[in-house]
Amino acid sequence: MTQDDIYTPRRVAVIGGGAAGMMAAIHAASMGASVTLLERNERLGKKLRITGKGRCNVTNDCGTEEFLQNVPTNPRFLYAALNRFSTADTKDFFEECGVPLKVERGKRVFPKSDKASDIVRALSDRCRDLGVEIKHTRVTGVDISDAQVAGVVTAGGTIPADAVIVCTGGRSYSVTGSDGDGYTFALRAGHTVTELRPSLVPIVTEGNLCQRMQGLSLKNVAMRIARRDNGKIVYEDFGEMMFTHFGMTGPMVLSASAHLPDIASGVYEAHIDLKPALDDAALDARIRSDFAKYNNKDFINSLGDLLPLKAIEPIVELCGIDPRKKVNSVTREERRSLLETIKCLRIPLLRFRPIDEAIITKGGVSLSEINPKTMESKLVKGLYFAGEVLDLDAYTGGFNLQIAFSTAVVAGESAATEY
Repeated sequence: MTQDDIYTPRRVAVIGGGAAGMMAAIHAASMGASVTLLERNERLGKKLRITGKGRCNVTNDCGTEEFLQNVPTNPRFLYAALNRFSTADTKDFFEECGVPLKVERGKRVFPKSDKASDIVRALSDRCRDLGVEIKHTRVTGVDISDAQVAGVVTAGGTIPADAVIVCTGGRSYSVTGSDGDGYTFALRAGHTVTELRPSLVPIVTEGNLCQRMQGLSLKNVAMRIARRDNGKIVYEDFGEMMFTHFGMTGPMVLSASAHLPDIASGVYEAHIDLKPALDDAALDARIRSDFAKYNNKDFINSLGDLLPLKAIEPIVELCGIDPRKKVNSVTREERRSLLETIKCLRIPLLRFRPIDEAIITKGGVSLSEINPKTMESKLVKGLYFAGEVLDLDAYTGGFNLQIAFSTAVVAGESAATEY
């Protein structure tokens, strides 16, 4: 037997122990590679543990075409990855790992336990079962020689590798370790990084209306985002939101942010329908019924059955009715003003909150420099990218995690087998 006859497994280093990193490590190891997973935090999956308010929306129970309709940035790049590892494959993977799943409104898939920690545990246990070596250390660079990967550089020295998969996430939630290191590695390797912006992020509003209603959470309300110059509706949704000291947040608001690439002061305003289940006639009948009930009360004291307490005073001011006017003296025109304010609470938008508060980062490593069938760099042999570090992002609903899983599976398998 010659030296050439002795099989030596590929040495794969995965940078980042989040959703993409663990999935990449799992699939590289399952293909026979010797895998080292490098995570700077003391625990794996730090950001994954807090996604979906700690519940972890792992994927969306939809087909490929519907999935891609929810990816505003470079959707066609994902065809190969989704064909290799689909939303159904993600569901099967976690079910096989002992995590029962459930499907909720909007086809959102969650663990039945409502615990993101169960998803992290499934991934980390699978890594260990497959013999992945986990090192908790910070990577400071990728060792590249003659346009080919040679290893990763850490504070403790260089770790040799035949392939390196960068799964460092974006720049959002930097407290979890996603501080943009992956972009630095990409730039040093000669890659282009597109403009980085926050997405799925709370929105700062003009004026003090939201501040006055700070802490008020609304359910089953409708929201439209309209251009202020021509009234064109650019986004509409139904669901939950919350007012804060700076403006608005909550599922509807985060989703809306992904549809507003050119947000700036004076461009957009939100129209909140506080009673979407009632048309104008039904709402007017409801108001008249409450007015009859509180006939001799001051106007401001007649709205407790109709509106949340924190919203009453601001809405009274907006509709222009004297708060101390007796209900039995409110005119038809004034009643109409109240109705219109309730059906269309106008809130001018100012800007996004900082990228640190965003769920995901819009922008990243340019996809023109990445092979979509392998996730390998077209510039450096043996260098792969997966997950949020790429110029890919999607709306809420489990789509972004699925992108992380699908690109990671392709990267992991390719890194383990490409020679």
